[in-house]
Amino acid sequence: MARKYRHLATPWAAGVAGVVFAVLMATAIVLVRIALPDGAGADDVTLDAGQRSAVRTALELLPFAGIAFLWFMGALREQVGEGEDRFVSTVFLGSGLVFVATLFGAAAAAGTVLDESRQQGAPFGRDFAYALLTTYAMRMAAVFIITTSTIGRRLGALPRPLVVLGYLAGLTLLVVGADVPWSELVFPAWALLLSLHILWARRRAAARPAAPA
Repeated sequence: MARKYRHLATPWAAGVAGVVFAVLMATAIVLVRIALPDGAGADDVTLDAGQRSAVRTALELLPFAGIAFLWFMGALREQVGEGEDRFVSTVFLGSGLVFVATLFGAAAAAGTVLDESRQQGAPFGRDFAYALLTTYAMRMAAVFIITTSTIGRRLGALPRPLVVLGYLAGLTLLVVGADVPWSELVFPAWALLLSLHILWARRRAAARPAAPA
């Protein structure tokens, strides 16, 4: 059992993938929020060159953020192995997959604001993209954070402050949703903290002298 604890705390791939996801996701969110500060419900959909460039860059980053998240999730799940019950593992996997699906759906819908020849349909595309991202994707992210924190707590792989922070972050995304602008950054911030902890724990384990035979 101790071997599983050690593996969950120190997978290099999970830590690196989590950092990549956090950076890409946070960058994309910031770019979209700056380019479309009013979010859903605004009537004016005309974008200047800078706004269009920001949205286009965000849409180019999101697929790579999704891929990095899948790698991050897979690396974490592989480390759990048989150490977790099927219910929590199923919710963990399902929420992660639905998050990526809604993230890609939001990116596809947001792409409609770049088509100047379809201005009539752009408001719907933007509203739909914001609904997918701030309402559905973030609530799936909340479930993912809570289940990951639960797994870390049960296996003893995460320190208590990080577990508590995870529960608070998950509840924030679950309850707040689209009501507070920029709340989407809670998810990549949590992923970054978790990934840095994983990398730090791995480095500390590697530096620890081996026990004598």
